[in-house]
Amino acid sequence: MQSIENKYAKLLVDYCLELKNGDRLFVQSTLLAEPLVKEVYREAIKRGALVEYKLMFSEQQKIFLDEAGPSQLDYVSVLNEVAMKEFDAYLNIRAPFNLMADHNLNKEKVRSRNKAMKSLQDVYFERTANGSLRRNLCQFPTPAAAQRARMSLEEYQDFVYGACMLFADDPAAEWRQVRQTQQRMVDRLNQADIVKYQGPNIEIEFSVKDRIWMNSDGRTNMPSGEVFTAPVEDSVNGKVTFTYPSIYMGNEVRNVTLWIEEGEVVRWDASQGKEWLDEIFKIDGARRFGEVAIGTNMNIQKATGNILFDEKIGGTIHMAIGQSYLQTGGKNRSTIHWDMITDMITDMKSDAFIEADGEVIYRNGAFIF
Repeated sequence: MQSIENKYAKLLVDYCLELKNGDRLFVQSTLLAEPLVKEVYREAIKRGALVEYKLMFSEQQKIFLDEAGPSQLDYVSVLNEVAMKEFDAYLNIRAPFNLMADHNLNKEKVRSRNKAMKSLQDVYFERTANGSLRRNLCQFPTPAAAQRARMSLEEYQDFVYGACMLFADDPAAEWRQVRQTQQRMVDRLNQADIVKYQGPNIEIEFSVKDRIWMNSDGRTNMPSGEVFTAPVEDSVNGKVTFTYPSIYMGNEVRNVTLWIEEGEVVRWDASQGKEWLDEIFKIDGARRFGEVAIGTNMNIQKATGNILFDEKIGGTIHMAIGQSYLQTGGKNRSTIHWDMITDMITDMKSDAFIEADGEVIYRNGAFIF
């Protein structure tokens, strides 16, 4: 009988990364993901790919940042550099040991490390934008991630595999249907110049003139289910409160409220974690938005503290401060990209909608055209 890990691997290798004979694949994960890494390796080798992998052990990042000196902080892994610059495909399998391991890292060292990695990050964004590097980010269920989601490991496995549609007879066919459905949304949004998000927790307007809305159909994220673009950098105006908790580098913030004028976050507050926001907004490019998006995956209806899933929740929108995805035409540059989410499904006493050039195209969690 086919294992769920083998079914997952085939989806990643064939649908997400479209591996073919001679392709060079770089797989990055942790030791906990061995069952899935093994099956990805098996299926990639069967297709003639050349596979390299890097598996991290528990506390590796923390040990490095606790102990590393200046020259080590500036060092860029030869394998990572060659893979990002030369390989054909990149698979990042999230499989955390401890989601709080990065919570108390030395902030100065983190900034130094991010600065050292920026040139490689730029290569990554450029190559994924021009299509020369096919990439996918996915999740392997671990006890730490299950705890964050407040689920048993078995429940969390069902959640992850269900969100990826692995219980379907043909998961790839299900994702091709998502692609077709979302293309209608993208086609309509790509006709718009001015978009407005309006609801009890949000009143935001921005321009997307000459920007490109993308159809996220599982090929770059698994699971997926969103449409997204980058706003014109100086066009965002309004106020938003993000109703879902948000976690970045192990730091959780709640009820983040941002005030935006001419594209810049000029004021911020949070019921929890404001001091972390104070640190984040010191980073170059963090006060402007790199992404605006609409979550469409109705198989995901519960926040789990994992942005790979939470940003796809059907009936939500999210906005990311920091780095733009170049393929959208976005120009903001930063060492961070932090998505924050708010609900667009309301009770009968209120209304939430999205306008495109004054026409309501989405109401209370669903497109209406």
